[in-house]
Amino acid sequence: MNILMIGSGGREHALIKKLLESPKCTKLYCAPGNGGISRDAQLVDIDVMDKENMVKFAKENNIDLAFVAPDDPLAAGMVDAFDAAGIRAFGPNANAAVIEASKVFSKNLMKKYNIPTAKYEVFDNPHKAIEYIKAENTTPVVVKADGLALGKGVIIAQTIDEAVDAVKSIMEDKKFGDSGNNIVIEEFLTGPEVSVLAFTDGKCVKPMVSSKDHKRAYDNDEGLNTGGMGTVSPNPYYTDEIAEECMNTIFKPTIEAMNKEGRPFKGCLYFGLMITPDGPKVIEYNARFGDPEAQVVLPRLKTDLVDICEAVIDEKLSDINIEWYDGAAACVVMASGGYPLSYKKGIEIFGLDENGQVDGATVYHAGTKYENGKFYTNGGRVLGVTATAPTLDEALKKAYGAVDKIKFEGAHFRHDIGRIK
Repeated sequence: MNILMIGSGGREHALIKKLLESPKCTKLYCAPGNGGISRDAQLVDIDVMDKENMVKFAKENNIDLAFVAPDDPLAAGMVDAFDAAGIRAFGPNANAAVIEASKVFSKNLMKKYNIPTAKYEVFDNPHKAIEYIKAENTTPVVVKADGLALGKGVIIAQTIDEAVDAVKSIMEDKKFGDSGNNIVIEEFLTGPEVSVLAFTDGKCVKPMVSSKDHKRAYDNDEGLNTGGMGTVSPNPYYTDEIAEECMNTIFKPTIEAMNKEGRPFKGCLYFGLMITPDGPKVIEYNARFGDPEAQVVLPRLKTDLVDICEAVIDEKLSDINIEWYDGAAACVVMASGGYPLSYKKGIEIFGLDENGQVDGATVYHAGTKYENGKFYTNGGRVLGVTATAPTLDEALKKAYGAVDKIKFEGAHFRHDIGRIK
């Protein structure tokens, strides 16, 4: 099969590494890809949002499977464009990807179908939002931009003043552009967070192994929210009992709710969960693999990913048995100094071999470029250094051992990934 991966980050590199394990994968392209991905797939210089040229390339190169990995092209209808051209594509249609593209939609869906989530209100007027915050007078409080914001559109305000500032920056200063035309203000939930990715063909849902993401920039969960500074799998808080409860109260009801709304979801649905004292609740949905969750979940996947993609597209997921490796995986993200705010690009990376790897771990490239046989930084999150082992402690030791071998000016990473409070 000729396969086209769409995207350019660590998640895409993890998917590519897993697709390459399939005997069915004969030719693999990635548009637009990155420096590390260039060592595993043929890069194609097409923007992720360019539906017309993406479809044209797929036709000209006899693509058998297109995998749309990022949120923006999914929300914009990239899968719909492939469908219309008769090209098989993995990922939800635009009318289902709205579950991530609009926080207002997803919160209202949960309310309508009694899927457990935080109490919330929706606002399209900053003054009314601020009035509500002051009237409720409870902190912390969560302020969310409605639309897509690179995983950074959620602000956890510790004080009323911070919450007011959050509303103003999102709605008046347009920090996230039109994504902030509407906002969701919701109660702050407490408890361990769990990420569960699930394959679904719109009828059957098969959760993957659980993971835990570390969102804050600095150790001890301090600093700004990022796209993710590291992950571990499995999540130690996600017991078999909680998994069963989530299947019955969240996973199946969500798939059924989307069908009732005429928006069948096919692809990978990400459940961001909080295990509260009142049971598991949904914090957010994503319409695709999480990044960096994919970097610890996919290494544990034993079943052929191409077979799973085909089963999802053909709505035959119930026919396939998805198997996982025992043990654990850990990913430590190496980021540019200054991330998630401003940072330099084009800094040479030392310690990687010609394939962008180091012994003892798998290095997933998120923001790199490859020129004249050298790797350079080209983004905020640069590398995801991942290791697997029989235990989480061993996986973490291997991952951090590999991190120590890699150097670039200003490199920043957390030292407490996998530390459970």
